[in-house]
Amino acid sequence: MKLTPETTLPIDGAAGALAGRIWRPDVGGPSVVAIRKTGVFDITAAFPTMRDLCEARNPALALRRAKGEKISELADLLGNSVEASRSRRKPWLLAPVDLQAVKAAGVTFPVSMIERVIEEKARGNAAAAEGIRAEITRLVGGDLRKLKPGSKQAMALKEALIKAGSWSQYLEVGIGPDAEVFTKAPPMAAVGTGADAGLHPVSTWNNPEPEAVLVVASSGAIVGATLGNDVNLRDVEGRSALLLGKAKDNNASACLGPFIRFFDDSFSLDDVRRMIVRLKVEGEDGFVLEGSSSMTEIARDPVDLAGQMLGKHHQYPDGAVLYCGTMFAPVQDRGAKGQGFTHKVGDVVTIASDKLGSLTNRMRLATECAPWTFGAGALMKNLARRGLLS
Repeated sequence: MKLTPETTLPIDGAAGALAGRIWRPDVGGPSVVAIRKTGVFDITAAFPTMRDLCEARNPALALRRAKGEKISELADLLGNSVEASRSRRKPWLLAPVDLQAVKAAGVTFPVSMIERVIEEKARGNAAAAEGIRAEITRLVGGDLRKLKPGSKQAMALKEALIKAGSWSQYLEVGIGPDAEVFTKAPPMAAVGTGADAGLHPVSTWNNPEPEAVLVVASSGAIVGATLGNDVNLRDVEGRSALLLGKAKDNNASACLGPFIRFFDDSFSLDDVRRMIVRLKVEGEDGFVLEGSSSMTEIARDPVDLAGQMLGKHHQYPDGAVLYCGTMFAPVQDRGAKGQGFTHKVGDVVTIASDKLGSLTNRMRLATECAPWTFGAGALMKNLARRGLLS
C-alpha cells in the first residue's frame, strides 16, 4: 500500500476546502489541518477540534481564512500515514472527525436491501445465499429503484410480501417510512486513511461497504462530506439483527477519510447526490474485486437521512457524521462456488470518488489492530496542556 497526493486527493487536487486531522508526536496529540496546494497547515489555534470547524457559520470560508504553521508537504504526510511502515517520530493522518457522533444509515439502496434479507434468511450461512437470492429476487420483482420508501406503492408491496410469508425487518426499513439509523462507532474511535481496519475474529463472512458520509452540524445543516468504509460482518448480523452492534462496532471497524470536503462553489450537496463511490479490494492472494455505488440510486435523499438522524427528536450538540449506505453487494465468489465474497487478512481496500479522493485501509483482525486508547477525555487534557482551550 502506497499513499501519494496523486492517488489520495480529489480529481481537482487541493482546490476544494479540504480539512483533516493529524497526529503530532511533538505535542503528543492531534491537530486540525488545512490541506492546501502549498502544503499541510496546522490550524488548531483557530479550531481546536474538527467539531469547532464544522460548527462555524461557513466552514469552507473559515478554513480558507485560518492561519497556521506549515507542518509538512502532503506527500510526506501521506507517506508516513501507512500504518505498516509508519515512523512514530513524524506526523500521520487520522480520521478527519473527533467529537462528532459516528452514525450510519442502513438498507438505503434496493440492492443492499435484498442482500440484508438474504443474510437474515441464511442465518449467517454463506453457502445458502445463492439460492435464497434467486428466490427473494423473484418474489420482490420489478425495479425497486423507482420505489419511494413509505409510498402507497411501497406499502402495497409490503402487504403482498407479508401474505407470501416473505416479509423481513430489512424490507421494513428499506421500503417503509422509517430509515435504519444506528451508531457505527463512538466519537474518536474511527480510523483514517492508511490505517489498519478491523474484522472481529469470530466472523468468516464479511465485506467492505463503500459509502459517502455526510458531515452534519449540530443545527442539522449538512456542511460537507467524506468517504467511509462501514466494515460489516454478514454472518454475525445474519444470525440476528440484535447483533448489529457486534457486526458493526469493533476496534478499527469505522474508516473515514481521507479528508472532509466542505461545501462551497466547487462542491455541493448535489455533487453528493450524483456521486459515484468506487471500491477496489486487492488481496495478498492475488484476488481483485472492483465495484461501484451510484448515489443516484439511493432510495432516500441525504437530507431525509440527516433529518431522521438529527432534529427535535434527537440532538447532537457536537454534530455528527452519517454513512449513507451502499448499493454495492459483493457476491463475486472468492472461494467455493456460491459462497460469495469474504475478506482475508491483508486485503487492501480502496474507496474513492472524484470529488472526495481516496480512502485506503489494510484489513486485519480487530484484536491485532492498534488498540483505541485516545478518547475525548485524553483530547481535552492534551488541548488544555497546549493552551488551546479557552
